[in-house]
Amino acid sequence: MNRLTPSALELMKAVKNSRRFDRVLEKVTLVSAGPGKVICEMKVGNEHSNNYGTLHGGMTATLVDNISTLALVSTERGLPGVSVDMNITYMSPAKIGEDLVITAHVLKQGKTLAFTSVDVTNKATGKLVAQGRHTKHLGS
Repeated sequence: MNRLTPSALELMKAVKNSRRFDRVLEKVTLVSAGPGKVICEMKVGNEHSNNYGTLHGGMTATLVDNISTLALVSTERGLPGVSVDMNITYMSPAKIGEDLVITAHVLKQGKTLAFTSVDVTNKATGKLVAQGRHTKHLGS
């Protein structure tokens, strides 16, 4: 899987050019996208950190939300959906300057609901920083 789907590329460009909240993702790079799977990378910057100099939990949640949406738009249906439920388990800190790999998979896509999983890992060590699950309503 080393091709980038047009829909994922278009969505990532729109997010990066946003003047709204999603602009916090401007340093996220789309590495690869295939049917139902997206891999991105990001270096943790000051703007992503909390008072302890580590990745802010809200930024982690934003990564889970947005990168899982990229995985959904890279499917044949190409629908981003609307969030119904999201949970994140935080496992280890990521410090300013560390590179992250964010991998999102579509676990199941039904008629009206889609279920995704996102792993946020430290690129250098492979250590899991956080894992998220995201359920989205796709409409009927």
